[in-house]
Amino acid sequence: MFFATATPAPGLKVAFTDRLDGSSNPPFDSFNLGKTDLDDPDDVLANFDELRQALGVRHIVTVNQQHTADVLIVNRRFLNSWGIGAEVGDAIEGQSRLPIADALVTNERNVALAVRVADCVPVLLADPEHRVIAAAHAGRVGLLAGVLEVTVAQMRNLGAREISAWVGPHICPACYEVPEQMARKAWELIPETEATSAKGTTAIDLGAGAQAVLESLGCGVEMLDACTCETPSLYSYRRDGDLTGRSVGVISQ
Repeated sequence: MFFATATPAPGLKVAFTDRLDGSSNPPFDSFNLGKTDLDDPDDVLANFDELRQALGVRHIVTVNQQHTADVLIVNRRFLNSWGIGAEVGDAIEGQSRLPIADALVTNERNVALAVRVADCVPVLLADPEHRVIAAAHAGRVGLLAGVLEVTVAQMRNLGAREISAWVGPHICPACYEVPEQMARKAWELIPETEATSAKGTTAIDLGAGAQAVLESLGCGVEMLDACTCETPSLYSYRRDGDLTGRSVGVISQ
């Protein structure tokens, strides 16, 4: 279930899931937490139930990720409307559609925030003293659009001061070959993303880019960033195509 975890403060949990020990059948075997359009939504929901129990929280809040810089503020009013099965949205009959965003921020307790990934960068953030937490989905588009900057700003609006960040598993630059024009645009915006693939072609280093942005915002950063494409126990869209599941980066308090 868990590929990497951290416990930065009592009651605060940071985790990145793998694809092991879940309910989904091949090719989504087995701890798939997304792709409900292709996987059985009941299996995905069973995996979320297992994750909820492991974290010991009442709610796991997810969003409909669209590679934006939009951030959802999860407050008490929002949680009061978050029912059983809400993690998979309208894939379960009777549920409402998930809100569109690529990051979540809260200062509520007994809640987990989760972002889905299968090569993009999951970033988890916390101010343990002021109990403000966040989760961000930082793929190429979102990273360049400023999703991390907006997330940190929203955390500070809720009272966060000293912020720590954990960068989870994502595709490494050796595996992330992209067209030269795309690469150069990323390099211009975030120079630390400049990289060369294993083939010697232009590539983007998403992890280095995320780390550079976070450090420029005054965050302490811990890298827990195995390559999804090179690690069989992790889901990877670049490696397996559309028939692959989704892991999550999840933070709870």
